[in-house]
Amino acid sequence: MRTLEPQQRHLPTGTDPGVRTWLRTAGDFARSPEGHAALMGLFGAVMITFGGFGAGAVRKRDPLLEALHLSWLRFGHGYALSTILVWAGVLLMITAWVRLGRAAIGNGSTSVTLNELRVIVGIWIAPLLVAAPMFSRDVYSYLAQGALLRDGFDPYQVGPVANPGVLLDNVSTVWTTTTAPYGPMFLLIGHGITSITGDSVVAGTIVMRLVMLPGLALMMWAVPYLTKHLGGKPTVALWLAVLNPLVLIHLIGGVHNEMLMVGLMCAGIALVLERHHVAGIVVVAIGVAIKATAGVALPFLVWIWILHEKERRASERRAAVDAGTGQSEDHKHPDAARPSADMPHPLLVFAKIAGIGVAVFVLVFGAASVIAGVGFGWVTALQGSNKIIQWLSLPTLLAELVAWITPLDFDWVLWAARKLGQLAMVVLLVATWWRFRHSEREAVMGITIAFVAIVLLSPAALPWYYSWPLALAAGFALSMTTLQWLVGICTWLMLVFQPDGANGLYNFWHVALATVAAVVAAVALRTVDPLHLRSASSRAAAREPAPRITA
Repeated sequence: MRTLEPQQRHLPTGTDPGVRTWLRTAGDFARSPEGHAALMGLFGAVMITFGGFGAGAVRKRDPLLEALHLSWLRFGHGYALSTILVWAGVLLMITAWVRLGRAAIGNGSTSVTLNELRVIVGIWIAPLLVAAPMFSRDVYSYLAQGALLRDGFDPYQVGPVANPGVLLDNVSTVWTTTTAPYGPMFLLIGHGITSITGDSVVAGTIVMRLVMLPGLALMMWAVPYLTKHLGGKPTVALWLAVLNPLVLIHLIGGVHNEMLMVGLMCAGIALVLERHHVAGIVVVAIGVAIKATAGVALPFLVWIWILHEKERRASERRAAVDAGTGQSEDHKHPDAARPSADMPHPLLVFAKIAGIGVAVFVLVFGAASVIAGVGFGWVTALQGSNKIIQWLSLPTLLAELVAWITPLDFDWVLWAARKLGQLAMVVLLVATWWRFRHSEREAVMGITIAFVAIVLLSPAALPWYYSWPLALAAGFALSMTTLQWLVGICTWLMLVFQPDGANGLYNFWHVALATVAAVVAAVALRTVDPLHLRSASSRAAAREPAPRITA
């Protein structure tokens, strides 16, 4: 327990004992190294919020800034100041995150609890809830697609261009004619938000962020809970997968529906692992109705359900043997997968469980489609991602390298590379599903690998897509070296896009600086002050544990 100096215990007379205890604990934490890191991250989030009004993915015309006489933040020296504020805030949040990582891992004399990390998540996102969209303009597309459904259009048949207005004015040009690639549940959410906020971009953005918060809450519960089955450490899992600036700044600051999709997916997997199979599949199916990518988990959940069924039948068989029922040797066999009187052929068990899973999914997804009044046009709309061309996608990287060193036409090479990538993805997904079927941990590992394959091999890969596999990978017991690699990758992905959503991947100096920052962050997870910026005396003081005064 953290302890307090005697003079720190004096609070106003009449203060409720519970409040007194909470205030003492909060004050003690605020004075600890972890508390300092939490305040540093909060200060960074505030800087991002204020800088975002000028350098973020702001509206093309912003009457609110004009009314506040702050339009100067978007131009000239004001824009430069806003950009500096955003990047300084991002670096502060990354620094604070790495410091808290050392405490979560237990690398040193400090430590941090699960509840403290949850509170820090809330503190860090509070300023971002009122920020301009950061590092992406996708929220404007979400609102425009919701308005399409509100106004009687089918978002799977027409793009936002069919419904002119303020919401359309802020959609990125490349997406104005693109049909919605999201599930019917998310279209219903957009319909509800735009019905309440009308064509107000500011109100719509803030309400859309608030709608994402249940996904964050589900992640804060499910990700640490998964460690119970996967062998990881709850504090490390929450720190890596939720407190991560890549997740908070992109999914909350950038307002991406991955926040809901990943939260529902993690919660559904946790429910299935706890043998609430139908409930878990329902939750994952809702996630698919938000964004189709969550459906990758469903075939692996069938394996987990089958494993649980085998364990249940084997347990019943052992109980019968212990009771001396005189079963035949065939019935006493410990292998639950072996055909027997009480265990049909494994193919029959698979067919039964897979059939139940498919039926539950079809019921949930079909109900959402009927309520939204749309069909299955989102399947073809998924091809809209082909418009994104940047080298985070391996097929695109391969095409650019081939076109660079050969006289071949880039468009043809890109088409061929993407076809090869899609073929490789299908083969890898099927092989992974079949290979990782022998235990709960293997099945979740298979889902993680499948998500990585999709992110790398699909035509488009964006930084926040890595939140999909990261949420599950965090539940495993990870070595320090692995954690360092993940910190470096997450830091690099956080830095390679511009605050206004522009792509920085084709700016050499931008990528170089992001790489340097990623290496420093990875090293800092193991080594305090890797750049030796602190004086020798301060480093010596930092190595000495602070005295603890007991009550």
